[in-house]
Amino acid sequence: MYKNIIILGAQWGDEGKGKIVDLLTQKAKYVVRYQGGHNAGHTLVVEGKKIILHIIPSGILHKNVIGLLGNGVVISPFGLIDEIKKLEQQGIFVKDKILISEHCFLILPYHVRMDIARERNSGMSSIGTTKRGIGPTYEDKIARRGVRIGDLRNKDNFSVNLKKIIKYYNYQLVNFYKEKPVNYNNILKDVMDVSDILIDMTADIPNILYSAIECNQLIVFEGAQGTLLDIDHGTYPYVTSSNSTSGGASTGSGVGPLNFDYILGVVKAYATRVGFGPFPTEVFNELDNYFCNYGSEFGSTTGRRRRTGWLDMVALKRSIRINSLSSLALTKLDVLDRLKEIKICIAYKNLKNNSITVDTPFSIEGWNEIEPIYETLSGWNESTLGITSLSKLPLLARNYIKRIEEITKLPIDFISTGPDRKDIIKLNNLFNI
Repeated sequence: MYKNIIILGAQWGDEGKGKIVDLLTQKAKYVVRYQGGHNAGHTLVVEGKKIILHIIPSGILHKNVIGLLGNGVVISPFGLIDEIKKLEQQGIFVKDKILISEHCFLILPYHVRMDIARERNSGMSSIGTTKRGIGPTYEDKIARRGVRIGDLRNKDNFSVNLKKIIKYYNYQLVNFYKEKPVNYNNILKDVMDVSDILIDMTADIPNILYSAIECNQLIVFEGAQGTLLDIDHGTYPYVTSSNSTSGGASTGSGVGPLNFDYILGVVKAYATRVGFGPFPTEVFNELDNYFCNYGSEFGSTTGRRRRTGWLDMVALKRSIRINSLSSLALTKLDVLDRLKEIKICIAYKNLKNNSITVDTPFSIEGWNEIEPIYETLSGWNESTLGITSLSKLPLLARNYIKRIEEITKLPIDFISTGPDRKDIIKLNNLFNI
C-alpha cells in the first residue's frame, strides 16, 4: 500500500481535486497543502451539503485527519481565520486540526491592493488573477522582502520591516497607479490582533512529516491550481505564481522527492480554464452553455464563469511527463451524458505551415498559431450520475474511458460520476478505502 500520495490537477485547475483528496484521506494521518493560497477553490459535497475550501486542505473533513500548510503556501491571516469561522458556522470545527509552517509568507492588504491596481491598469494584457494578492506575495518572497508567520514572534522587528515594505508599496500605488496609499498603522494593528492565533498554529512541518514517514503513516499532498498554470511549466504568462506540479510538493513541504510513492493526476472528462490565456479546444455558444450549465462551471473562489472545451490530450500528456503521474482520476463524466458526440484533441495543426505536432508550443504566439485536431467518439446519451461500478456504465462511456487510457498510456484508477463524495467508481483498491 502506498503511503505518501501526491494529488494534483493535470489541466488548468478546477478538475475536482477536492473530492478526490477527500476520498483518499479517509485513512490518512495528514493532508498537506504545499503551494498556492486562498485563490484556490475546492468544492466538496458531503451528503448533499456543499462545502467550499480555499486555503484549508480538503481532507480535513475527516475526523482523524490533521491539515498541514507547508512552507510553499502563502497565507492571508484574515482569509484563514474567516474560513475557519465560516466552517464553524456549518458545524465543522478545524482550528485545532491545522498546523502551519512558520516559513509561510503572509498575504497582507497591500498585496491585494497591488494585485487589483495591476489588473485594472493592464488593459488587454490582464492576466485575469483572483485579485487576492497571491502574485505580489510570491514576488516579495523571491525579492527577499516579504514577511513570514514566524516573523511575528518578534513584534518589534516585524513592525520595522512592515513599515519599510509599506513605504515601498505606497510609492508604487500613489506615483505609478494613481491609487490611494495603504495605512501602516491600520495594517499593523490588524495583524497584531491575530498574531498570537497564527503563532499558536505554527509547527515544524518537515519534522512532523518525517516522523509520520518513519511510522509508516498515510500522508496525502494536495495541490492547488493545475499543472498548466505552473509558473515554470504552464502557459506563461497566464499562470499562477507557484509550482503547482509534483515538484512543488517537495519544495513546498520539506519532504525529499524519494519519499513520494504515488502521484495521481486529476483530469476532467472535458476541459475548463478560468481567466485569460491559451485554450486550443475552447468551445462557444450552445456547447459552452451546455458545459457551464450541466457542469456548474463557475469558480468556487471568484464565481467567475469558466471557459469550457474538449479534452486536450496533447496538453494532458505534457502534464503526465512533467509530473511523473502514476495514474489518473477522471471527474465529471456525467456531464457528458447528453452529448451525441464527444471530441478528443489528439494533435495540433500549425496554421503557418500546416505541419502536425503533438507537442505544446513555447510562447503565446505559438499557441495562437495552432488549432486542435480532433478524434470524434459517439456519445452514450444515458445517465451515469451516481454510478459506482464500471460494469454499470454504458458501453460507449467505457469506450471513452478506454480511449483516454490508450492515448495517455496510464490507468484511470478513479472515475467521478457526480458531485457527492459517494459518486465514485474505484478501479484500484491500493488505498483500502
